[in-house]
Amino acid sequence: MSQPLVGIILGSKSDLEVMQGAVEQLEEFGVPFELIIASAHRNPARVHTWASAAATEGKRVLIAAAGKAAHLAGVVAAFTPLPVIAIPMKTSDLGGLDSLLSMVQMPTGVPVATVAINGARNAAILATQILGAADESYRRKIEDYKAKLAE
Repeated sequence: MSQPLVGIILGSKSDLEVMQGAVEQLEEFGVPFELIIASAHRNPARVHTWASAAATEGKRVLIAAAGKAAHLAGVVAAFTPLPVIAIPMKTSDLGGLDSLLSMVQMPTGVPVATVAINGARNAAILATQILGAADESYRRKIEDYKAKLAE
């Protein structure tokens, strides 16, 4: 695989099943990516190291998926100049509303784009759209994808 342009970070191994949708979508678009598991609460040093190095390693967009007190996307956004897309994960306690509210209430200066609860595919599509702003080949893939949706 080529140098990853998208970095995906999951707060827990339990998020892998839902995140398979993002993986499949990025693969369909031919977007190189990497995926790691590191919690903002349990592995903060690893999250800091990964997010801080993402831009210099050639990544262009980051996706962060977490549930419950879902601070992962905000922590990642604090350590990178790259756009961050948050995926609130559905939870057994509050159905994902807890995750969603944790992600959309970011302070000024630390923006995070947030997709629907368990919206892994939409996060991958949005990441590809962001790449397409500067790379015509990814823009064409999105145009083709949307044309197929309209059929």
